[in-house]
Amino acid sequence: MGWSHPDVSLDDMVKLIKGFVDILILASGYQSSGHFALWDPQNIKRAFQWGLFFENVIRHLSSSDDYQDSLKELDSVLLEIKSNPSFPQGLAQLSSVTLSRAKSFVLEHLIQTLTLRDAHLEAFLTASIGMDLDELSGTEQDCLSLYMNRLMLQNPSANMKTEKCTDDDFTTCTLQELLKRQFAVLCVSSTEKGLDILSKTIRHNNWTESESNSFKKLNQVTSLLSHDQLVDFITWSRWRSKNLSYLLDKRTVRLVSGASMIFSAPKVQWAQLFERLNISGETRGDDYCETIELLLLGCIARRWSCLLEYFMSDSYDSINIPKQYSEICNLLTGRSQSPHSKEDVLDLKENAILEYLNVLVGGDLHQLWKLSPVLAAFAIPSWSPLFRLYLSDIHTQFKGCSSTIRCCSCTQDRKDHIDCELAERIWCLYIFHVRGSYLMHGTSSG
Repeated sequence: MGWSHPDVSLDDMVKLIKGFVDILILASGYQSSGHFALWDPQNIKRAFQWGLFFENVIRHLSSSDDYQDSLKELDSVLLEIKSNPSFPQGLAQLSSVTLSRAKSFVLEHLIQTLTLRDAHLEAFLTASIGMDLDELSGTEQDCLSLYMNRLMLQNPSANMKTEKCTDDDFTTCTLQELLKRQFAVLCVSSTEKGLDILSKTIRHNNWTESESNSFKKLNQVTSLLSHDQLVDFITWSRWRSKNLSYLLDKRTVRLVSGASMIFSAPKVQWAQLFERLNISGETRGDDYCETIELLLLGCIARRWSCLLEYFMSDSYDSINIPKQYSEICNLLTGRSQSPHSKEDVLDLKENAILEYLNVLVGGDLHQLWKLSPVLAAFAIPSWSPLFRLYLSDIHTQFKGCSSTIRCCSCTQDRKDHIDCELAERIWCLYIFHVRGSYLMHGTSSG
């Protein structure tokens, strides 16, 4: 039977929904031009009125079995709209069910997305109170008295609940959304404090020179380790603490969260985002390096917890750096016999990020050396051309050949690569691609 609403045609409904989507996009706080979106009480009231309109339309369609085909037709059209690659992924749940609670949907996007400065908070409360007073003004009684009586009847404990608002009045729903946001902020704040304490503890427990000498003397006396092994253990401990500090740093965790959100969108959307940064050969600096870092973190955001847990639980291995390097090189020669394929290692989304990264980095491989060694080891799979280039740079320096990248002076000083940045990068590759190869293939056990 199809669409059969008596007052609104399907074409008009689609146009109105697209306008509603534009409003929700503005709820991010920005216009398409990049300028700030102005959310004063009047604009917020208009957004609320849009929400009420859609709720009324869906309520009418849901009130009778005669209109069930109309709801199905609407969902079918919405599905087609959402299939457009440029459709915002934050609104991917848009459906007739969502529109049936469009008021709450507007509130969630405005309050949970915007930066709630004092002016915004005042505007929300002013608009919410205004909407409720407008609704009560149709009665013969004093609307302000009715509103105050309604507030007095509110159960304070009920307002602390964080589930979706089912009340008709805007004031209650607004307060509940604000409390949900406050609760989320408190949780994030507590998590960040705990993470900060853990990170500081790791940095504090890092090996100082005096501590290393004391530990060396103690173990030489007890003969628990040979001299060479002991030096390796101290170096391992320092590398582990340093790289853990990067992984647990508040900035890194926020970048992982941001990468997870950015790359949840189709490639056409996040690629446009990076293109707008206008990173060219003449302007490549810190922003360029941070873009590469964000892309690398995007490759591992899905596996972040698993990889972090493995790294934190990694135990000391006395195999020396030359041996570790040799085993890493064996990965390339034995890869053709590996039962694992690209699809086993990364999902389609991560493969798309890696392909974009390969093009972006191009001949600027030295940018990888500006980033944490553990990140490059985490994020670049051994089958990737980028891994071969990265390992080729390591090989050049390991063999003492001339290179545009110089991370240590071991060759000039005629020393082995034992306690230098090159050795650290080899160690990071070893613990993930050799010792933790099962993690790089997405399996759950070794």
